[in-house]
Amino acid sequence: MSDKPEEDAFAARIGANAARKQRALRAGDQGVWFGLGMTGLIGWSVAVPTVLGAVLGVWLDARHPQKFSWTLTFLFVGLILGCFNAWHWVAQQDAVMSEEDKHE
Repeated sequence: MSDKPEEDAFAARIGANAARKQRALRAGDQGVWFGLGMTGLIGWSVAVPTVLGAVLGVWLDARHPQKFSWTLTFLFVGLILGCFNAWHWVAQQDAVMSEEDKHE
């Protein structure tokens, strides 16, 4: 039984990892601050719609009271929109990275 296909797959993975490291070296040292900035960006993309939804809900509760809470309703709506926004951004970045891997 030949190990040739396994060796080829292993060599392809090694080559892909080496190419990824070379791209990272060419891109420069992004470091810890870059990663924290990206984490902050994702956090803000969730936090801003959530807070705006809560503010809108408080305003509606003061102007048009109902049996239910506008604040909680729009807080959850803002949270869902923020999570969708973050998911969309992360998926977009993942697609870009996958496309770069295909070209290497």
